[in-house]
Amino acid sequence: MWAKFVSVFASFKRLDEDEATASGVSEGPGGAAGDQANRIIFVNRPQPQKFVSNTISTAKYSVPSFVPLFLFEQFRRYSNCFFLLIALLQQIPDVSPTGRWTTLTPLVLILTVSAIKEVVEDFKRHRADDETNRRKVEVLRGATWQLVRWQRLQIGDICRVLNNQFFPADLVLLASSEPQGISFIETSNLDGETNLKIRQATPETARLDNLAALADFQATIQCEPPNRHLYEFNGMLKETNTRSVPLALDQMLLRGALLRNTAWVHGVVVYTGHETKLMMNSTKAPLKRSSIDKQTNTHILMLFMILLALSLLSAGCSELWVRARHANTDWYLGLDEAQNANFGFNFLTFLILYNNLIPISLQVTAEIVRFFQAKFIAMDGEMYHAESDTPALARTSNLNEELGMVRYVFSDKTGTLTCNVMDFHKCSIAEIIYNRPGPNEKLEDTLLYQNLQRNHPTAPVIREFLTMLAICHTVIPEVVDGKINYHAASPDERALVMGAAAFGYVFETRTPEGVAVRLGAAGPASFAVLHVLAFTSARKRMSVIVRTPAGQIRLYCKGADSVIYPRLAGGPQHARYAQATLAHLEHFAAEGLRTLVFAVADIPDHVYADWSNTYHKASIAIQDRERKLEEAALLIENNLRLLGATAIEDKLQDGVPETIAALLKANINVWVLTGDKQETAINIAHSARLIHAAMPLVLLNEESLDGTRETLSRHCADFGDNLRKENDVALIIDGKTLKYAMGCDLKKDFLDLCLSCKVVVCCRVSPIQKAEVVELVSRATGAVTLAIGDGANDVAMIQRASVGVGISGVEGLQAVCASDYSIAQFRFLLRLLLVHGAWNYSRISKLILYSFYKNICLYVIELWFAIYSAWSGQILFERWTIGFYNVIFTALPPFAIGLFDKLCSPEIMLRHPVLYIPSQQGLLFNVRVFWIWAVNALLHSVLLFWLPMLLASHHVLWPSGKDGGYLVVGNFVYTYVVLTVCLKAGLATHSWTWVTHVSIWGSVALWFLFILIYSNVYPVVGVGAVMRGMDRMVFSSLVFWFGLLLIPVAALVPDLVVTVIHNSAFKSMTEAVRESEIKKRDPAALLAHPRHSWTYVRYMIRGMTAIKCLTETARLLQNVRSVFGRRSAAGAAADLELSREYPPHAAPFSPLASHSLSSVRRGHLCRGSSQVTL
Repeated sequence: MWAKFVSVFASFKRLDEDEATASGVSEGPGGAAGDQANRIIFVNRPQPQKFVSNTISTAKYSVPSFVPLFLFEQFRRYSNCFFLLIALLQQIPDVSPTGRWTTLTPLVLILTVSAIKEVVEDFKRHRADDETNRRKVEVLRGATWQLVRWQRLQIGDICRVLNNQFFPADLVLLASSEPQGISFIETSNLDGETNLKIRQATPETARLDNLAALADFQATIQCEPPNRHLYEFNGMLKETNTRSVPLALDQMLLRGALLRNTAWVHGVVVYTGHETKLMMNSTKAPLKRSSIDKQTNTHILMLFMILLALSLLSAGCSELWVRARHANTDWYLGLDEAQNANFGFNFLTFLILYNNLIPISLQVTAEIVRFFQAKFIAMDGEMYHAESDTPALARTSNLNEELGMVRYVFSDKTGTLTCNVMDFHKCSIAEIIYNRPGPNEKLEDTLLYQNLQRNHPTAPVIREFLTMLAICHTVIPEVVDGKINYHAASPDERALVMGAAAFGYVFETRTPEGVAVRLGAAGPASFAVLHVLAFTSARKRMSVIVRTPAGQIRLYCKGADSVIYPRLAGGPQHARYAQATLAHLEHFAAEGLRTLVFAVADIPDHVYADWSNTYHKASIAIQDRERKLEEAALLIENNLRLLGATAIEDKLQDGVPETIAALLKANINVWVLTGDKQETAINIAHSARLIHAAMPLVLLNEESLDGTRETLSRHCADFGDNLRKENDVALIIDGKTLKYAMGCDLKKDFLDLCLSCKVVVCCRVSPIQKAEVVELVSRATGAVTLAIGDGANDVAMIQRASVGVGISGVEGLQAVCASDYSIAQFRFLLRLLLVHGAWNYSRISKLILYSFYKNICLYVIELWFAIYSAWSGQILFERWTIGFYNVIFTALPPFAIGLFDKLCSPEIMLRHPVLYIPSQQGLLFNVRVFWIWAVNALLHSVLLFWLPMLLASHHVLWPSGKDGGYLVVGNFVYTYVVLTVCLKAGLATHSWTWVTHVSIWGSVALWFLFILIYSNVYPVVGVGAVMRGMDRMVFSSLVFWFGLLLIPVAALVPDLVVTVIHNSAFKSMTEAVRESEIKKRDPAALLAHPRHSWTYVRYMIRGMTAIKCLTETARLLQNVRSVFGRRSAAGAAADLELSREYPPHAAPFSPLASHSLSSVRRGHLCRGSSQVTL
């Protein structure tokens, strides 16, 4: 049986004898040609080359670099560059009508605020860096231990780290206080996992547990260059005249990890400072910009073009007025003698005059508002998870409003929809299903125990299966108060070990040489662990090679059925077991349970000896070690004998079905991307209310590119006119078919099919496939996408999505660290989107629109005054009042709107998810809405300028008949503008608070206070000479007070009338619900028959049309059973069995849905059989 494997080993050995070509490993420090990039370290000796310092810095700035770096960051923003240009133009003599400092002063003020924020944040980073760099560790110097600061640590140094201390650099473990060089570490700072991990020194260095041995120790370490892969390390250690020893992750102690339950360890430094894996992983997530930011930049660009056009037009009109009409006739004006009377000077003058059409304070206002919005998310007690003491967290504030525009949610399954708390549920052994003992059931009463006691024919298989459960893993036992606690790298492994313990097969201790277990009635036994072939996402299996107490070498292999079954040995009995186990696997998956298959092989000693030599040579390779190890593993993981399968239960998190149902009502499509089996994913989708029983399922399970192309074309044709329109159909696709579907020539058809389905579930997908699906939908649709996950395998899709949400679960914090927002439970996503998302979208939209409105309202008045003053370029307002308009007098209302305005109460938003649709559709901020606000501001500026000019034209500002000049009228107009724009903020506010009142009335009061003070500072302060006595002139005019009552009202009454008409005749759904809430009425009846805005009506019409079409399709589906082919009696019985698993209130299966599930269960694929014409 093993003869062919022996010949394979022999050929593999011959290939490996030329180490320079087979493994690329040199036994000396030089290495082969391919290893020139590898790092060579001389232990306990000076290094021949210089390596980076162990000093780390996470700060953005240093003292000398702060000014240039800060200014570079700030002037990457186009708006800041524009205002800097204006400030420079104002320095040209006789060009600026507003003085030299009116733009530079607010710009400097804004930059100063940003600089203070940067300094405060960076000071905290510097302080944390100093604290870290000044920590001390014991380092071997000569023959003594010396305390040395971390920042003085060098490559090749030997350190001693004590219990509960952090590792100061990336170390290779040499020895520890525990037997055989074992140590326990906690890596929560690296990946968030709090379970203990085991690290073990090689037997060759485990003896270095004393000063004398360490002082005499000299060796060379050859390892890979620094990289950011936390779970990979390849190297080798060689002492003089000894065999090279492979180094792997098991010998790696990473900076940031914590030593636990170990008195001390000795390690040699291999990576320092910013070359440690911790620091190389401290990169920022990709920069993301919200949709509103992108639109705002477009509007700013358009306004800039308008600004240039107005400046050119005004300069042209000025030139025409002077040269063509008045230069010769109005000689007394001295037009010929003016130094700046030319087109170029006039253009610059008007460019400066009109520059404030673009709000200078918008960027800093939006940043501050978003910062506090992020704080509100973190402070929301409704998203606090008391059990894990985890609040919600906004890791970025740039995407707050993007949460209100999500169209697609891509979700992981395990740990995201489910709890990721695994429970051993049942198992299949030799064609028999056994349940785990219940909480009140004795072991003696279980069928498995009885079969063992009665010496059932399958008893030897049962014992072998339970033995494998107890020893085929990497779990670490810890005895606390006489009770064994298991620390596992994954919840599945812990569940399997505890499942074995429930049947009396208890895993007790682990040593470097092996494991000790209690094998039920047989008592304790020890197994020598010879090799562990670790699990990877590519292998989808793990194996251990052990020597049994009887001296026999045995390989235990567990993994997915798709990788174990092809490696099974032949034979009729094996075939019978395999078919029965496969049926049980499908049954387990239909119940939503996670499955694994277990197999064993006995290995002859001579075969193992040959293989071990091959594996050793692969393990000391520096280049392509993983590939070579995989090739070596493939040689031994064959000719397996099936033992059985396990079923592990991973329950849904609380509130998941209700959350998904609400998301679907909010017009959000939910896609599930999981690595689990197809049947498991389908069942979870049913449990989570993502798929209902009557929903047709379109399954894509193809084995080839041509088959995938044919099936995609057929299904796209079946949808007909409803292609790319949402239909009540679920698409299920596996990872292999997805690989073909994501090819260039099939990508469009696949996307069309996905967008035609209401639900998409991708099964057996890899992390990169998750990211590719998210990126495909994001780019093709332009919609806002959200990816949510909890594990390291979700990081890629979280970073590719418009918004990434991490769940802080039991798989660590890698997903959280890569995310934009983090929550503790999936159910909190509903509040994050429907409440905070919708609120923040509305708030930021109004803030931006209002900021543009108030600037257009004031600064277009300069255009009207230019017309009035014969295009002179003169300003109507005092120069400092122009500069302070944005930063003082109208600064507070945008903050009130951006922080405290809300559409409806959170309870109403959550109870009626359809209220999310207006923000999702972008109805509150788009080109149309922007120009409505702009035109409204334009009309207000007309009234606010020409009405005061009309009053002033009769020279009746005071009873004496005196005329105060243009500046008096300018202050009249300025006061009316401030009052009008503040009241406009009130009209735009939906939810008034005391902050709203303070911001509106306080802004008006600030202007009056300013004019009182500023009118009396000259000559005490050398500014404001033209404003001296202005308060008495303005406030003594009855015309001013009359205009104060009349003109703002005249400007805002049309707005009020339009609002009343709109809310009466064209009331939107949101406005109607808000009105019902104010009146303390239940809006449920209103939502049953709403009076929507036309936009929403059109959306509902499309939705109702689709529903009607789907209803007709559902009727047609009852008549198409013949297309599914003949059905066996077993298949029909299986359908009946599966249908009983659903709740009594669920609708009966449609033929398509029933056929799809049964086809999966029988191993047949619904490639073309699930033909649906919609």
